Amino acid sequence: MRTAVRVTAAAVLAATLAAATACAAGPEGGAPAGAVVPASPAPASPASGSPSAGPASASPAPVPAALSFTGKTLDGTAFDAAALAGRPVVLWFWAPWCATCASQAWTVAEIAPTYRDTVPIVGVAGLGEQKAMKSFVTEFDLGGTTQIDDRAGALWRRFKVAEQSTFVVLDRTGRVVHQGFLDGEALTRQVETLARG
Repeated sequence: MRTAVRVTAAAVLAATLAAATACAAGPEGGAPAGAVVPASPAPASPASGSPSAGPASASPAPVPAALSFTGKTLDGTAFDAAALAGRPVVLWFWAPWCATCASQAWTVAEIAPTYRDTVPIVGVAGLGEQKAMKSFVTEFDLGGTTQIDDRAGALWRRFKVAEQSTFVVLDRTGRVVHQGFLDGEALTRQVETLARG
């Protein structure tokens, strides 16, 4: 038991140091700013200070491979997808110049707060400059929704996203149940169904 705790603690420390090094190195050297770092495959408990962490439970849900990654949000906060384990999750891949993304942003801004604890919606911003991404978040009132800075494209490649706007919907086990376009009505129905299930 102690060995498992030490291994988990070492993995968390390594991921934290890797993220800090990537942030300090910046785009000139080392990993690009906003790079997504694979997390340890060992189950981890949600960080208590994480904005995406759900209610505490007696035993943490196992972390599926799909949620074994860390990164930084557009506002510079550390993000660990393991905190979402045990719940359905919607990953929204968007670009700041995309008209389709802009039309979907209103729906995301409307429904995300309602389902924050049951079906978190996480934006994955890419294919643009950070300043434009932040302006997009402000313009469409998405500040209350986690937005990952994926300018390096690591998550886009990981989930094989070839175009924006794409929704990747994961069930509570981490299985992809939808990947592709969803209009506002279809997104709302999908999230409502996952919340009931």
